[in-house]
Amino acid sequence: MKLKRKVALTAVALVTAGLLTSCTGGDAQQQETITSFPDKWKDEITVDVFDELANYMGIQEGWFAELVKKKFNMKLNIIAPNVAGGGDTLYNTRVSAGDLGDLIVVGKGKKIDELIAGGLVLDSAPFYPAMSNVAEFDTAVEHLNEGKDGVYSFPTAVSSIKPTESSEGIDPTFGPYVRWDLYKQLGYPELNTLEDLLPVLKQMQDLEPAAPNGGKVYALSLFKDWDGNMMVTAKQPATFYGYDEVGFALAKADGSDYQGILDDDSQYMRALKFYYEANQLGIVDPESTTQNYDTMFSKVQNGQVLFSWWPWLGQSAYNTDANTQAGKGFELAPLKDMNVYSYGAEAYGAGTVLTIGSKAEDPERIAAFIDWLYSSEGTYANNSQTMGAAGPKGLTWDLNDAGEPALTELGQQVFIGGEGDVPAEWGGGSYIDGGSALNVSAVLPADIDEETGLPFSYKTWPTYQELVKTPLSEDWKAKMGDAATSMDYLRDNGQLLVAPGASYTPATDPSEIETLRNQVKAVVIQYSWKMSFASSEAEFEELQRKLMEEAEGLGYEKVLEFDMESAKAQNEAREKVAEELG
Repeated sequence: MKLKRKVALTAVALVTAGLLTSCTGGDAQQQETITSFPDKWKDEITVDVFDELANYMGIQEGWFAELVKKKFNMKLNIIAPNVAGGGDTLYNTRVSAGDLGDLIVVGKGKKIDELIAGGLVLDSAPFYPAMSNVAEFDTAVEHLNEGKDGVYSFPTAVSSIKPTESSEGIDPTFGPYVRWDLYKQLGYPELNTLEDLLPVLKQMQDLEPAAPNGGKVYALSLFKDWDGNMMVTAKQPATFYGYDEVGFALAKADGSDYQGILDDDSQYMRALKFYYEANQLGIVDPESTTQNYDTMFSKVQNGQVLFSWWPWLGQSAYNTDANTQAGKGFELAPLKDMNVYSYGAEAYGAGTVLTIGSKAEDPERIAAFIDWLYSSEGTYANNSQTMGAAGPKGLTWDLNDAGEPALTELGQQVFIGGEGDVPAEWGGGSYIDGGSALNVSAVLPADIDEETGLPFSYKTWPTYQELVKTPLSEDWKAKMGDAATSMDYLRDNGQLLVAPGASYTPATDPSEIETLRNQVKAVVIQYSWKMSFASSEAEFEELQRKLMEEAEGLGYEKVLEFDMESAKAQNEAREKVAEELG
């Protein structure tokens, strides 16, 4: 039986018995079960939105604010810890005061459990029978609230896509992307495996040793500020072969293999050797050891870097209209033996939840707003800023004469040109500045809109593909057997390894493991950089020996054992969800 049906029956029974109460404004008041929301809301209200993902603080403005005002007579006051200094200081202060917010966007697990136990969030069971859009994802709602004796929170990034299918759109999250124009000049040399990239990248660098700005070109440019359990750029090549990290472990998407990052034959050690050999060839930016991501990104923009581990780096930074029209840009250069890691659609949603604060003055209206976020209209509008959805119908897209979804003139200005002004009747101002500040997707843009039969993401639409056709994209497609997108190529060639979306959350490190991990990861990162820039193979091997010796002395094996258990538990969750829902 679906949760919506169960909640409705339970709520009606409790109301009849006079037992169902809901805390609003700090008092326990009777809350009747509702089965539909009003079409209009009389009095304007301002809702405090405590949002851990938001990067904007203050009253929502622009076209999204106008849309919310028209539908709900409501203003959104965004309270963003990211803007208020980061960390949990703002969260702890507001929790201590007993009022986190009216609408709350926080991580699931420990935090939401604390908020429920502390009476800071509302049981939305009385509203759930009216939430017809959320009810499409009953399974995820039920799973999220399992054992909680109520409907306290709603999942995000949910989808009707099977968990065994990729959640990504036209590009994978990871992949070997190169400056295709230079690769083409070399005659598209064959790449059988990772190490085959080295001589090719050297030849590409020799073809273009200097960028238009006069800066020196390096095939590879690394950065340090994202390093966590390990050197982040040394993990990335492992994803080309279907692995992702779980602490100090590398786990294959299908559960067929697990590695410790310091194993002699691990994909991590392979990557360190790859960077060492690249540096010996003179194709690694010597400023890699000191620069951050932003500095490296600027170099990619300037044409000073020839390789990217991600499409959202190389293509985002360099594939401008001017460059792609000139045939220049980053495209996927497949390795024959790769099997790229792909995130399956999360069956039960992502790591963030939506919930209603217990002191909200009008929880019913907030429930209606939450429900709208899961509708087609809400998905198009709310996700547009960050996740590639097409924005409001009639504003940035509409159906053309053939009945196909297509970008309007404004949509083309915004999504291709990068900016555009909204008509006054939609609130006016910049489209980009007026987008949703929530920075959270209730429904994945990769999900299918029933009206169009296509994903909410405009990038997948045939009309968009035709619109953005360039000499660069046409050359890549011709070489790739007319594959329309990178994901199409990978699927068609069996080079995509999907990790089923099980919405698994690993256990928090016990204090001892946390202490040991912090000691070990510092050593891992330190020696990884030294190995990458070693002066000789003998020095590389000596540094590897010292790394293993010091890491083991600091408790590496104990932490790895903990991480391996987490990796295997994650795979069990994946197998279970694949069997139940795949």
